[in-house]
Amino acid sequence: MSVFDRYAPFVQDFIYDHEWESLRGIQVAAGEAIFDTEDHVLLTAQTASGKTEAAFFPILTEFWENPPASVGAIYIGPTKALINDQFYRLTDLCREADIPVWHWHGDVSASHKAKLMKKPSGILQLTPESLEAILMRRHSAVARLFCDLRYVVIDEVHSLLRGDRGGQCLCLIERLSRMAGVDPRRIGLSATIGDPEAVGAFLAAGTGRKTIVPRVEEPPRVWRLSMEHFYTTGPQAPESLLQTTQGAEADVLDVQAVDATGSPAGLPSRTVPQGPMPPDAASGEQGCPSMEISPRATAESPTDSAPANADPGCAYIFEHTRGKKCLIFTNSREEAEDVCTVLRAYCEHNGEPDRFLIHHGNLSASIRESAEELMRDEASDLSIVATATLELGIDVGRLERAFQIDAPFTVSGFLQRMGRTGRRDAPPEMWFVMREDQPEARALTPETIPWKLLQGIALVQLYREERWVEPPRLDRLPYSLLCHQALAILASEGELTPAQLATRVLTLTVFRRVSADDFRELLRFLLAHDYVETTEAGGLIVGLAGERVTNNYKFYAVFQENVEYTVRCESQEIGTLVAPPPPGEKVAIAGHVWIVEEVDHKRHLLYVTQVKGRVPAYFGECPGDINTRVLERMRRALDESAPYPYLQPNARARLAQARRVARNGGLTKEPLVNLGGNMWCLLPWLGSYAFLALERLLKIKCAKKLGLKGLDSSRPYYMTFIMAPEVDERAFYTVVANEAEALADPMELIYPGEVPTFEKYDELVPELLVRKGFAEGTLDVAGMKARVAQWV
Repeated sequence: MSVFDRYAPFVQDFIYDHEWESLRGIQVAAGEAIFDTEDHVLLTAQTASGKTEAAFFPILTEFWENPPASVGAIYIGPTKALINDQFYRLTDLCREADIPVWHWHGDVSASHKAKLMKKPSGILQLTPESLEAILMRRHSAVARLFCDLRYVVIDEVHSLLRGDRGGQCLCLIERLSRMAGVDPRRIGLSATIGDPEAVGAFLAAGTGRKTIVPRVEEPPRVWRLSMEHFYTTGPQAPESLLQTTQGAEADVLDVQAVDATGSPAGLPSRTVPQGPMPPDAASGEQGCPSMEISPRATAESPTDSAPANADPGCAYIFEHTRGKKCLIFTNSREEAEDVCTVLRAYCEHNGEPDRFLIHHGNLSASIRESAEELMRDEASDLSIVATATLELGIDVGRLERAFQIDAPFTVSGFLQRMGRTGRRDAPPEMWFVMREDQPEARALTPETIPWKLLQGIALVQLYREERWVEPPRLDRLPYSLLCHQALAILASEGELTPAQLATRVLTLTVFRRVSADDFRELLRFLLAHDYVETTEAGGLIVGLAGERVTNNYKFYAVFQENVEYTVRCESQEIGTLVAPPPPGEKVAIAGHVWIVEEVDHKRHLLYVTQVKGRVPAYFGECPGDINTRVLERMRRALDESAPYPYLQPNARARLAQARRVARNGGLTKEPLVNLGGNMWCLLPWLGSYAFLALERLLKIKCAKKLGLKGLDSSRPYYMTFIMAPEVDERAFYTVVANEAEALADPMELIYPGEVPTFEKYDELVPELLVRKGFAEGTLDVAGMKARVAQWV
């Protein structure tokens, strides 16, 4: 019997009503895994491949045949917006079978939650934070709510593997299973997993089951991709630099489109020379998308004209979005605000209606949802400036094109953003817009390299050549999460003996690397600072200081948050800001500029009135972690002469210029380059945390022997410093390699008195454990040592 034939009649009707001609490969594979085994399942397939339906069609069939006596399935999503979007999708599917679909987060009405509490059933959709709230605040109801829980579906599982949030998610599933006496199957969904086997093992941790990772042969997928470069001021990179000789880069004059089969679409295409492929490159690998390189941007006439003296990069976006529905991705909320404000100003200058929306995590739910609804309107041709909030699978309608301003930090992020377009049988299309300030006349050589352009090329080439995606880091020492879960369990269950608390916490799989001694150290600290206190019977309960922490709704989240002020204009909530300016100053949020009328520091409120103008926005730090493989591919892009067909004229010229500078300066030949006199530049081509480990090794262990002064780091690309005149390259390599080899304890890379707090609850953790967690769980000492050893 086929998978389709095993589906419930209402699922088959849904498929017929939507005129599907056949099930996709991932849906067949998921059906076989869920119907025929009791194992966990990890579904990895390209964006918009039907993974959600693949997971839920078999689950709903089981519920139709054998209704659960409680909530039967939990769907965990990373954002409230994705929860809301999936809620409506699943509600339509389940209505005919009378299978309830519930959602639970801060924006859901109390009456909706009360109905679920009264009659638990069907599917519950929530975020990890909402599940934490249920376990803590409704502890006595957990067994009744979930006594027949059969499945936990984790969507966009890759996004929950970053930092403590993924660990919290796994802890919550384990705690819930214990409290309700159930053993649900876990089903993970993702389009961008770098090491499926490792993630599958992480998904199954502590359950005694294995995880099935179906290998699905998907049809080739065509991509349209382009990458252009703009200086923010002055002339652009001259095309004349492309006239090269002696094996340097050749110009790609034209590229014809190909169809999904790889055959020329129309006229015969010119042969485009490709760079050398590594031996293990997945050229022609089945199940991976083929890539159609778009013609140069000049082949498409602009549909609008930006004002004179407009920012060149923003003008390029402005002139190629009118009449289309586009996503404009930025890497920070500040940049999203700045770009949206500029694009709206261009509309106003031209006397045109505003055609740009904005979407990021600091905007109010009403503004975000309004933008999503406007984008879903098929009759409108609007564009939306967004951050990672729209990187995931929220439905914002038919999207024709995505723009990416500068390079994202990861291949995973690039693929997620690329996959947001090209739905409904159209190919995905992304235009990179790389912006750079003009290098100053007296800039040091490494300062003249377009690092973001190289980073964008590296991300594309790593996937194009090898189908490589960042593997997750699953070996951290999460002491902040350890503290959070200890307090959450005490707040949920009440008094426990020290042994009972240790058993409940340390048996959670995420804490497998944490020793009993480390936990005792944490417990002593919590007791000393009144976060935990002892009862007369010798038990442990949450202390007075701990209650102030656990009673705050922000305790449910383990990701770092800034102190935020709610921004209001009359009765409308606009969003939130950190570090509010005093009254009379201006702020930027929701794509507009506002003047501050009043600041209420006690209630964290900011009252504003909308005005015209432009000011920078600030929402807190936005760090990015770049993998060593990306840096290594950047070096190769700088060193080789191969062209990349998706580069547009300015980008090709800028890359040719950078390659000439790199050749003349020897930037790719040796890691240590003399910049003149005693000034040196070190280019280790290491990822963020290996680079950081090397930087600390130089400062703490090598500085005195090498006479290093004024070390200035442009992490993770290069560092510059002054070195003693008598030290040459060989002496430098020898000293650094010897010190790296002699480094027995990563704790030696912590500065005296330093407490490197990174995670949300590090302040509730003893300094010794914070230092240990950073040295042994964050710094990539092994990666640093391996690279340094290659230098001698």
